[in-house]
Amino acid sequence: MTSKPTGLPGPTQQVARRHHLIDNPGASTEATAHRAFEMRFTSTPRGARLARRLVAVRLDAWGVPYGTDAHDAIVLVAAELTANAVVHGHVPGRDFHLRLDLHADARSTTVRVEVTDTRAERVPPRPGAVAAASHVTESGRGLLLVAGLATRWDWHPRPDGPGKTVWAVYEVEHDAWLNQLADEAESEGAEGSVSLEEMSAITAAGAPADLVER
Repeated sequence: MTSKPTGLPGPTQQVARRHHLIDNPGASTEATAHRAFEMRFTSTPRGARLARRLVAVRLDAWGVPYGTDAHDAIVLVAAELTANAVVHGHVPGRDFHLRLDLHADARSTTVRVEVTDTRAERVPPRPGAVAAASHVTESGRGLLLVAGLATRWDWHPRPDGPGKTVWAVYEVEHDAWLNQLADEAESEGAEGSVSLEEMSAITAAGAPADLVER
């Protein structure tokens, strides 16, 4: 599980961010939201660690809290993709590029992780080849883990130069997510915790409050 930096809100506060949707008569059931983060990192183990930590912080700020299965899975996917970029996509003097996208509406939340390196001659196998492999080498275990965690993944040549982009998409299961948030908020014992029924009503009202563009 990814450790949470001190000073960041817990499950109760995360749920509280969604409160104003219930009281907002103008909230639309078709409301959608998009968040994006991208940055270049040095192609080193330190760069990969920093990328993983920033993904964790961004997800929490966007409403996918520390301690949830979705948060842990997405951070692990990002960690594997960035580690692969450093180990297998390293070109001296060149960085790797990370992009994180979140799309949310009343029905689903989808997170996409993209990692681009500048090494064109070493490419990963296609998803079907990873799934069908009878044995996995040490270098292929990361992609096997990605395949097991992500809803789907693949790669394509870098469009603006040599290299490749490996991407993975994770779709958050809202029912499981709400149940986990409710359990964690209840375990906090904090006044003002939100019940599962209230959280379901919030989700039905529209996108999470902290994800709605203003």
